[in-house]
Amino acid sequence: MFRVSNNLVGILNFITFLLSIPILWAGIWLKNKGTSECDKFLDTPIIILGVFLLLVSLAGLIGACCRVSWLLWAYLVVMFLLIILLFCFTIFAFVVTNKGAGQVLSGKGYKEYKLGDYSNWLQKRVGNGKNWGKIKSCLIDAKVCSDFNQKFMNDTVDVLYTRHLSALQAGCCKPSDSCGFLYKSPINWEKTLTNSTSDPDCNAWDNQINVLCFNCNSCKAGLLDNLKRDWKKVAVINIIFLVFLIIVYTVGCCAFRNNRRDNNAYSAGWKHP
Repeated sequence: MFRVSNNLVGILNFITFLLSIPILWAGIWLKNKGTSECDKFLDTPIIILGVFLLLVSLAGLIGACCRVSWLLWAYLVVMFLLIILLFCFTIFAFVVTNKGAGQVLSGKGYKEYKLGDYSNWLQKRVGNGKNWGKIKSCLIDAKVCSDFNQKFMNDTVDVLYTRHLSALQAGCCKPSDSCGFLYKSPINWEKTLTNSTSDPDCNAWDNQINVLCFNCNSCKAGLLDNLKRDWKKVAVINIIFLVFLIIVYTVGCCAFRNNRRDNNAYSAGWKHP
């Protein structure tokens, strides 16, 4: 006879199974139809996530509803490992995003971002040329600076300085204030011969729409500032999801115990009719 725990595990895993199908489909679609480097960067993780959810949900569903104890045991082992990994990732996310913040500039509506202010682990991720090439492609495809230019096209330099720019706009779409360039438009600045700054970002700047300051450390720092805020949000969501997984794992343990009890009772009845 089915118990409440078996039914609950079955229902939860059936819902997970249904959710895994569109996730898997989205990954396959991106792999076949994706045109940008950003799309191709996402397809494999999405496919892996979809396949993982599909297999785990099937194991939990069949194990609970069909009383297949070994399959339910495998499901519980995977769930336990997932809880441990999620817990470790949540702690890691809080640690690596605890350091770094934009610096307030006097008389400016935006902040300045320095790569050295962020954790070494994050710096290494964006410092890798291959990784940054993919990230830069995503930023260009997202038209971060094209939209920035259109939005503030009619601004004078004094008005632009008062704008509350995002970390990516301030770091990737305009040169650092220390460069002392002459303002022509939001993404068009004239380099001056009298400029003697030692900031390497000044040499990296170019007025071409696909270059601008995408190779600057300030752009990498702006991305890390966005990443820091996003990871903190993800960490909070992970805590909620972690509590949910622990509840499901507990119910699954009850279902596994029921399976073993029913199997033992069935075996005893078979031996002693």
